Amino acid sequence: MPNDTLTRRGFVSAALAGVTAAALPLPALALTEAAAKALVDKVVAEINRVIESGKSESAMLRDFEKIFVRYADVPIMARYALGADARSASKAQLREFIKAFQGYISRKYGRRFREFIGGQVTVKSARKIKAGYEVRSTVKLRGEAPFEVTFLVSDKSGRDKFYNMFIEGVNLLLTERTEIGAMLDARKGNLDQLIRDLKTTG
Repeated sequence: MPNDTLTRRGFVSAALAGVTAAALPLPALALTEAAAKALVDKVVAEINRVIESGKSESAMLRDFEKIFVRYADVPIMARYALGADARSASKAQLREFIKAFQGYISRKYGRRFREFIGGQVTVKSARKIKAGYEVRSTVKLRGEAPFEVTFLVSDKSGRDKFYNMFIEGVNLLLTERTEIGAMLDARKGNLDQLIRDLKTTG
């Protein structure tokens, strides 16, 4: 997939998600297919409501971050994005990274949300997977061919949450892991500096 297409589709994914992995180690506990689909329906409805609200960009970004925190398993996503460095980070560092990560994701993709005004997202189906449920949806944007967005949903955190998304097979959380890793390498492994920079990046 061309880089410009990946970027475009990535923005759509994050808009729907607010984000973005490998399968979780444990299966869902009590999550059902209906609950997984209902979660995605709620995410889509709230995002559409913000997009159509006519609010300022800064207000929309705050709203999208709230959606991301409410419906995404942010700690799981942040730890995956950080990779092996998550294991060596202190509890305080990890807590600060998770907070910075959620803001970074919201800002990174949220600034493009206005492009989705007039679009349509339809939840199509769900199926059981090892780590919960895979919920498939179709996205239609004005002037573009429809494409598939897949949410991965689990209740491993104790609540129904999505923990990754795929855009036509492109793993968004894996993409973020690569980018976060490159950012950390550029800072010579200084996690504190990465956390500080993430607070204003995106």
